[in-house]
Amino acid sequence: MRKFKLYYIVLFLFLPLSLLANGLNLNSLGSRALAMGGAFVGLADDYSAIYWNPAGIALFKTRYFGFYGVDLIPSGKYKLEVPVAGVGTLTIVNAKTESKHYLAGLAAFYQPLTDNLVAGFGVYVPSGLGASWDGSDFAAIAENKTYDWRSRIGVVSIAPAIAYKISDQIYVGATLNFNYGSFDIATHAGSAAIPVPPYKVDLGQYEESMSGWGIGATLGILVRPTEKVSFGATYRTRSTVKFKGSASISNIYLLGLSKESDLERNVTWPTWLAFGLAFKPVDRLTLTADLQWSEWKTIDVMKTDFLDPGWKLLMALSGDDVREMHWKSVMQMRVGAEYVLPNNWAIRAGYYWDPSPAPDTTMNVLLPSYNFNVLTFGVGYALGDLKLDFGFEYLQGQERKISYVDVLTKPEYHSAMPGIYNMTLIVPNLSISYRF
Repeated sequence: MRKFKLYYIVLFLFLPLSLLANGLNLNSLGSRALAMGGAFVGLADDYSAIYWNPAGIALFKTRYFGFYGVDLIPSGKYKLEVPVAGVGTLTIVNAKTESKHYLAGLAAFYQPLTDNLVAGFGVYVPSGLGASWDGSDFAAIAENKTYDWRSRIGVVSIAPAIAYKISDQIYVGATLNFNYGSFDIATHAGSAAIPVPPYKVDLGQYEESMSGWGIGATLGILVRPTEKVSFGATYRTRSTVKFKGSASISNIYLLGLSKESDLERNVTWPTWLAFGLAFKPVDRLTLTADLQWSEWKTIDVMKTDFLDPGWKLLMALSGDDVREMHWKSVMQMRVGAEYVLPNNWAIRAGYYWDPSPAPDTTMNVLLPSYNFNVLTFGVGYALGDLKLDFGFEYLQGQERKISYVDVLTKPEYHSAMPGIYNMTLIVPNLSISYRF
């Protein structure tokens, strides 16, 4: 059989990794922490500590509940321009993402067991987003037909926690993380060459749905040498999510193959290591700063196991059961501030730099990856033991250009989708918490 290529088959080999990507991922949990730029590892003194630094749980002296809800609203643009000899540059695709809302959140409860020991339990979404495009915008690269081009990704972590106060200055904590991942995608499957007229078959619509579980842990330490200074460190272990599901290609029967195949893929969620500092120069003002490192270099070469024998052989012959990713580890830099007003209101602001771990060679339209500059702000109000917080995050992605010529001529770009990419996100969120 002649080797064929599904258009941008990386879209379904790569997408599970996008659960891990910095680019279109939840980078902050908790309205207060988010509004302070997600620089919260060295403070970790509210209900979101189960995510940022579980050592902070040992600070809680009474039962404590918190809930956080967030709406991620991406706005993406994609343009494919092709150089044509004697004509100039021809625009093949000029698309915008459809308006979508991707909801996520966190809920956590804490119970002191002794004066020094606190137990907790949290459920939160560390990753959850997607993209949806008007299929008619991509007709020119999809056999002039309208197919679905969409993705929806989510990870839910279920985390029991324990924290211990060693002294008035030193606190430690840990969680187990049971991670459930799921995603659904759809795109054009491309075409395949055949030895008889018309010598090419439109493979039609590709769809995939998978889910799986993984387990990991989070360890944290918080040190508060004085009332004005605290610093902390958090280590989140790797977690391998074992995905299982099925894929379908609507017209693959024209090649004599089954329309559907079960498939399996293991994806390792990399180590996360963070260091944070909090400082109160005056009584009502808190300044924070974090360095957060993600070990994305673990995402290098990925393999997909197609369980249908025909699919397995076809993908092996074409080389599309293996995908080179070659990600790199990255460091986020975050800063934040909170000022508490005399009337029980608080105002917050922050900034962070969120670099993409993915090289140009893995860019695609369903979950592209960007370097983001991120601005955050928010307000909070305390009514006794009840606290209400609102936050807002604005992410501006740096434009990425993937050369059409590079994709055609350079082997390392075989997984890339050429074009010009732009992305912004707005992220409104709110939370409510109560100590009782």
